[in-house]
Order: sequence, then structure tokens, then C-alpha cells
Amino acid sequence: MYMEKLLKENIQPAIRLSSAALKMFTFTKVHFGHTPLRITGMKAYTHEVDRREVVLDLNICYDSDVDIDADVQSPITAGVKGLKLQGMLRVILEPLIGQAPLVGGVTFFFIRRPTLEINWTGMTNLLDSPGFSSLSEGTIMDIIASLMVLPNRMCVPLIDQVKVDQMRFPLPRGVVRVHLLEARDLVAKDTYMMGLVKGKSDPYATLRVGNRHYKSKTVKENLHPTWKEVYEFVVHEAPGQELELELYDEDTDKDDLLGTFNLDFGEVKKNIEMDQWFPLEGVPNGEVHLKLQWFSLKTDPSLLRESADGHACAMLAVYLDNASNLPKDHSEITTHQKHKKATKEARLTKRTACPNSFVEFCIDKDVQKSKVVYATKDPKWEEGFTFFVHNVKTQQLMIQVKEHEKKTQLGVLNLPLSRLLETSNMTLDQRFVLERSGANSQIQLKATLRILAVEKPPPKIILNPPPKDTQQIPQTNQGGNAPDSIPSGATSSSPALSPNTIPISQASSAPWVANTQKGSDETWRPPSTTSNMRRYDSQSLLSENSIASSRYDLSEGASYPEAIRKHQGSFGEIHLTVRYATLRNKLIVLVNACRNLFRFSENGTDSYVRMYFLPDQSWIHRKRTQVKKRTVNPVFNHKFEFDVTLEEAKNRKLDVAVKNGKMFYHTRDSKDIGMVMIDLSQLDLTKGITEWYELMLPGLKNIS
Repeated sequence: MYMEKLLKENIQPAIRLSSAALKMFTFTKVHFGHTPLRITGMKAYTHEVDRREVVLDLNICYDSDVDIDADVQSPITAGVKGLKLQGMLRVILEPLIGQAPLVGGVTFFFIRRPTLEINWTGMTNLLDSPGFSSLSEGTIMDIIASLMVLPNRMCVPLIDQVKVDQMRFPLPRGVVRVHLLEARDLVAKDTYMMGLVKGKSDPYATLRVGNRHYKSKTVKENLHPTWKEVYEFVVHEAPGQELELELYDEDTDKDDLLGTFNLDFGEVKKNIEMDQWFPLEGVPNGEVHLKLQWFSLKTDPSLLRESADGHACAMLAVYLDNASNLPKDHSEITTHQKHKKATKEARLTKRTACPNSFVEFCIDKDVQKSKVVYATKDPKWEEGFTFFVHNVKTQQLMIQVKEHEKKTQLGVLNLPLSRLLETSNMTLDQRFVLERSGANSQIQLKATLRILAVEKPPPKIILNPPPKDTQQIPQTNQGGNAPDSIPSGATSSSPALSPNTIPISQASSAPWVANTQKGSDETWRPPSTTSNMRRYDSQSLLSENSIASSRYDLSEGASYPEAIRKHQGSFGEIHLTVRYATLRNKLIVLVNACRNLFRFSENGTDSYVRMYFLPDQSWIHRKRTQVKKRTVNPVFNHKFEFDVTLEEAKNRKLDVAVKNGKMFYHTRDSKDIGMVMIDLSQLDLTKGITEWYELMLPGLKNIS
């Protein structure tokens, strides 16, 4: 019923306005059959996604027995008696909220163009119609792509606080620069003497990301071609969006496929830079050499570096919302400019005639057009566009509102990109007065500039082997195994640690003393809590707002395992990276690795890292890594993200503890191997810091 209403009330009027030949177009029968849409596979993302969103990829198949008939113009009729649509639909539920309906909005789109097959009826008559002569599956796919293939999205806000423009056109994730360098060992497709003699190929490459498509030059008669060409793509979803590369042999009749290669940009984002040979698929042999670079989008103007080789240095994102009070045609503009009385013809048509308008954006040779909105002086486009910028100081965005059929101007606007450098967050979001337009003609749009910057690749952790003289294997009555710790450790609130090594004299002068980067000393003192308080590690025993057991403070004399209490060496170190992602408004903490941890047995130690973002210390805020078994030098490479403003982050602390992962419940000893408290007010979060931190235990002396 919904789709029938949509076809008759929305699509039918749009078809009638699109061409004079279709002004009598009418749907006479609408039936969507009995076969439902099927979801043949589903994937939920748990990494590289915001904690406040759910991201699902659905493989859908709609093999429908639809029955739709339409009168084009008497006696010409057309119909569809079945269609098949297949593709991968991404569904994003965000933001997650603490009350019904639990989700603030739903966004869905195809990451890549789906495949469409249509069983037409009445095609003999249909092709005779001037309005339908160009109609095909490809044309309909273009319509679908304009609605819901990236970067276009279908959005349904469920609460008032969600901004539709941010849902429909969020800022891209980043930019990937693809260097198409060369290929080797390609298949020889050209043959001579009736196929008896194999020759060479004339290879070229096509590269597609979403609706962006490029073709390389053709290298004549070469199975090892060299291109050395560079292409740049805006990436809206990573992981998800792919580089689709195809190699062809150019021929006079039909080009032969030499192989394909697809690469998810999530891999490029993770590695920052990739430079390697990739095997071609679908052919016996052949490889292509690509270099790929991931560029993050920054708001710091000091990072602006113009490229001498013609590559982009920035990206401009434009969200076109609407316009108001557009003139109906160029004659109305002329009349307004001359301040003359309108002609008799203009006065007669003024009440009924409204323009069919679209917007044309241009930065130098890059021209992009919006969809056409018919018969209104107040059109709503609600579309997004992206442009690569090579010189922020000299380039400008030229905007022209045009009439659809005559292509005449209804208004213009020039926006120098240098103006965005001076605005807050490099963004302009406002109504602009159109020049060479009506008396009160305006256009509403949002322009956002972002600087392209290469972040440093993830650090490769090289762990030093533990010195033998500092590794003491505790011997007990149980055959060399240390006493097992309880599942719930008791850690304390602790002061800020400097990245520098803590002097022994300071470490031994109080239960737990640490240097801050400002040089002041802070002493940990246990609060007056019950020393024998019962502690549980089972989250099901506590409400989400209860203080987690691992945050209970230890009073003096609290029970550590005997091997820990007798240990006279270092408890180990932890390698952390802390930085603030201004584009995403997130604090990012990377738990990279530990080294020289206290050894609980001859086989090493089972360990994991627990983290709280103070003052949040309830179960729901508890973060932890996986357990790394039988090693005193575990590598975690685990990322935690916190939704917080930069100003708020600077006023908070990170409570990090390394814990014994052995899960035995018959002992009440602490599980802690060591801990560290990081005062974020002492760090340059926007620049970030990567350091080794010495692990401490409150109430115990730490003697290296």
C-alpha cells in the first residue's frame, strides 16, 4: 500500500513533469506480487565503528513477481511483470539512546551499485515513445543510485534532536590516493595467423569507487605496461567501500578482460600506506602494482601543504539544502534589474509558471550538477557533493542555479575557499543571497573544508627480551606455580604518571608516589573502606551503575599473592598511545603491548588490560582487552574510543591496570600485576603521545 501510494502520488507527477511527451503518464495497475524481499546474509561490525552506533551489512535479493501497468500516451502502454534486484545494503542505527525507540535514526544505502533485471511488457510500443525511448535498466539504476548508492543515503530520523543533513551527508571518513604504477605477466589476448601465433595486449585500466570512475591511458603491445598515474577518491565508508580495478585489452571491436582486483579501503585505513603487487583475479596469470595512501581529514590550517605535483591538498564537502524565491525564468531577472513593469505576457503567466531548476557547482574543471526539482520557486535538493582542492588561497566554488530546459541562469554565487580558513571548524552553514537573480532569491547550503594529512602508520612494537636477572620465578608448595588470584582485583584511584622513569626514592617513600609532568608530587592514600569487603567479578551480580569491583580501593595490608608481596624487582611496563581525534570528537587510547611483566609461572603470565575513564567507574564503563596467555611480553594492539569533547577530556584521568587472567575463584587475592594513572591534563592530546609507563602497585614498594 505504501509503495502504491509512493508511485501514484510522488513518482507519477515527477514523470509527467520530466518531459512533455509524458504529461499524460498514468499508473493503471500496481501490484507488488507475493514474493517478499529476502536477506541472504548479514554481517555486524564490531571494530572500526562508533560505540554509539550499530552497523550492519545485509545481502538482499528481491526476485519479485510484480505486476505494474502504465499508460504512457494513448495507445502506448508499458508494464513490468517481474524484476530482480540484488546488492549489499548497509544499515546504520545511530545514535543509540537510553530510551525508546533506543535508536535516534536509521540510515541505509548501497555501498556499490546493485544489479537489476527487469521483465518489460509492451516494449514494442514503448520504444516508439519519445519519452521512453532511452529507458533501460541502466537508466533506472541511475535513479536508484541518485537516491541510495554512496554517497547518497536514505535517512529516517526517529527523534527530533537528530539533524537530517548530518544523517544524509556526514563528512567522509577520509581520502585515498591510488598510484597505478605498473602490471606484469598479463595474458596475451591479441593473436595472429588464425590464432596460431600469440602476440601481446594493449592494456588499460579502469578504476571505480562508488559513482567515481576513471580510465587510464592505453599502453600499446605490452604485457608489462607502466602507467605511473595517480587517482584520488573520497571514502565515505571504511571498511565497506572498495576499489574496483579492471584491466582490459583495447581492441577495435570488443575489449577483452585481462583481470580484476578489488580492495576494501578498510585495509588502507588500517595500514595508512600500502605499496605492493596484487594478483589479478579471473585470469591464469598477471599482477598489478599499486601504491595506496590514506589521508585523514583535519581542521588545522597549519597542516595545509600544497603539492607541487598537482595532487590535492584539501577536500571540500558541500551540502545543498534548498533555495527560496527563485525567478521563474531569465526574463523575470531582466525585468527586476531594469525596474520596469512586467510585460503583459509575464503578468499572465506569473501566477502559474514556476521554474524547473537544478544547481551546477564548479571548481575549475570539476563540474557537478544536482538533480532537477520541478515546478517550484522554493526547490529542495538535499544533496551532497565533494571536491578536491589544490590551492585553497586562489580557488573558489562557483554556484549557478539554472533552469532545466533552457539552461539559463536563475542566480549565481561565488565562494572563495580562503574564506573557509577563517571560519569556525572551517565550515559555513547559512543562507546566501543569490546574485543576478530575483529580488529576494537565496540559497541554503553548508560548505566544509578539510585539510588532507597523512597520519603516522601504527607503531611497530619491538619488545626487548626480559633480562634474566630481573625475572624471578616464584617457587611455592604447588610445584612452582604462584598462588592463583581472585577474578576481581582491587585497584585504587591513583595519580598522574610521567612518561619518565620514576626514581626509586620516590617510589619507596609512600604507598604510591608518582611524578607529574609539572614536577609536583602526589601521594596515594587509601580511603577508609572495609579491608575484607566481599568482591565479585561477575557483572551479572551488579547493576550497570554499580561501582565495578576492580575499582574498589585497597586498604593497607590488603592481600596480594605471596609471590607479588615478596617480589623485589619491577612489575613491568605498558606501552600506550593516547591522542584526541578532533574530526570525530573522540579520545583514542591504544593499548599496544607490555614488557617484562611479573612472571607467575615457568610458562609466563596470562594477562589482560583493564581501563576506566575516570570519573566513570561503573560496570558499563569498564573496558578490557583479550587475555594473552603464557607470555611476559604480550602484544595487545587494542583500541578504545571515548565520546568526549577535547575540553572535557583534559579534565579527566585514565585508570589502567594490567591483571592476571587466570580465572580461579577459590582465592581472594588481588589479580593486579600493576597499574598506572594518566592525568590527561598533563598531555598534548591533539598531538598525541606514545610512551612506556612503569607499572606500580599501591601499598607495595617497587624496587628495580
